[in-house]
Amino acid sequence: MTTTDVPVTTKKDWSSDQEVRWCPGCGDYGILLAVQQLMPELGVAPENTVFVSGIGCSSRFPYYMNTYGVHGIHGRAPAIATGVAVARPDLDVWVVTGDGDGLSIGGNHLIHALRRNVNLTILLFNNRIYGLTKGQFSPTSELGKVTKSTPMGSIDPPFNPLMVALGAAATFVARTHDLDRQHMIETFRAAHAHNGASFVEIYQNCNVFNDGQFADVTKKNVRDEMLIDLVDGEPIVFGGERQRGVVMGSDGQLRLVDLADVSLEDVLVHDASRNDPSLAFALARLSTDDHSPTPFGVFRDVEGPEYATAVADQVLDASERRGPGDIEALLRSNGTWTV
Repeated sequence: MTTTDVPVTTKKDWSSDQEVRWCPGCGDYGILLAVQQLMPELGVAPENTVFVSGIGCSSRFPYYMNTYGVHGIHGRAPAIATGVAVARPDLDVWVVTGDGDGLSIGGNHLIHALRRNVNLTILLFNNRIYGLTKGQFSPTSELGKVTKSTPMGSIDPPFNPLMVALGAAATFVARTHDLDRQHMIETFRAAHAHNGASFVEIYQNCNVFNDGQFADVTKKNVRDEMLIDLVDGEPIVFGGERQRGVVMGSDGQLRLVDLADVSLEDVLVHDASRNDPSLAFALARLSTDDHSPTPFGVFRDVEGPEYATAVADQVLDASERRGPGDIEALLRSNGTWTV
């Protein structure tokens, strides 16, 4: 089915009849609304779309989309979605996960889906806490985090989700946040357009168990000074008066500077299509904590062999060389006995 064959839809067509049940004020509502508003613009049909999730607050997502969906077991969403995408490459497959589901028990599945470059759009809701199980620390919780499971403070160094994705050689890596619907929509749109594994980290507020975790960066009254908007091909500048920027020193380290102290030509120009992931990796670790300027947008967007296509090509090649497969012959080929 081509884009022109897809009937026109509205947000209502993509919204299920299930009552949306998250805690009042949860950032998940904003993410859901952004996705439901975006889907009619993508030229895809609900009956050709699949949302796959694991376990956690974010993983209720498939219930609220009027599409096919799989509510899987803890951490296995990328593995299930890989099977769907390889078996049915004609389908539009999304993965919705959280920092606990995706980076703890599901970490292994996540990195392999990314390294294989399976054609999936992966949305990771990061609130740096376990919300569904009532407030334990997660793989992204900061050092010293006091929770029900770390009453003396967490001593685990936290994962940076973007660094994990880039370390797995993900071909599309981005970050957005739940307080800017338009930014989410445009980030999700870019992720969906990418052929291969797209990974989007979403700063998401858990107002019950970790309220205000990202407030020093994402609240509207501080965004100009704290949010670094990455635009491909443009100098990385920010601030209410565009008075600050990012430069790369002779040692390869990125630094924040006042533009009054440097020439604009010295400011780093963002290059999301750079094949070498080192620049994207440096930008991913630019912010030192939740109270310092933080980059948002598309960090990396490069082309690479897509997994389902490679599998299909290999199956076709095997069929041409050896003829069509015979499941019965395979099952009875070795190690069978008559008793």
